[in-house]
Formats: sequence, C-alpha cells, structure tokens
Amino acid sequence: MTDTTARVRELNLYAQYFALVAAGTKTIEVRVKYPHLADLATGDVIRFRIKGTAESCDVKVKRVTEYPDFESLLDGEGPANVNPTATRDQQLTNIRAIFPPEKEALGALAIEIKLVPAS
Repeated sequence: MTDTTARVRELNLYAQYFALVAAGTKTIEVRVKYPHLADLATGDVIRFRIKGTAESCDVKVKRVTEYPDFESLLDGEGPANVNPTATRDQQLTNIRAIFPPEKEALGALAIEIKLVPAS
C-alpha cells in the first residue's frame, strides 16, 4: 500500500516575507540547499511560521529548482515572484544579509509555492 499523504515541513520566515506568502503574492521562496532540504519535492507541504509565534500558513510545493547562486535564481525566476515589493538589487542585498557567502556557496533553491487555503 502506498502512502499518498504529503510530507509537511516546518520552516521559519521573517514577518515581512510571511505576510507576502500568506497573501499569496510571493510565489517563489528562496532557500539555501541545506542537506535537510535536499529531498524537498513537488507535492510536499511547507508550514511557514513567524519565529517565536503561533502564526502559520501552509503552502504546497509546485516545483524546486536549484541555482548556483542567488543572482542566477533571481534572473531565472523573476524578482517579482520572490518579493513583489522590492527591486532585484534590494532583494539580492536582503537575501545575502540572511544567507552569507559560505551558505550561498551550498547552492540556492527556488521553491515555487501555492498557498493552501485555511480550512
């Protein structure tokens, strides 16, 4: 018998990015290719939380694409899909403030997401 239940991952998000995800306007989440995300796949569910709060929202993973760095990711995915409220250069600065060069060197993941309506 096959288990068709989607895997649920819990990841933290800063409040400003959480708001964009919860509104459905942020459709690409940027992450570093950490080992614990290596098997993230289409159909998985990510439960985003604002760290230190109970506030959460669920998204379904539509696609995971690996890029060598954040610049390639923004160029490939389009900055408006990552953060519709900031320019490409602002986003690059913000992403690199979160993930320093040694983290970026692991590779960048573009995770295409779709908000799951609250039930």
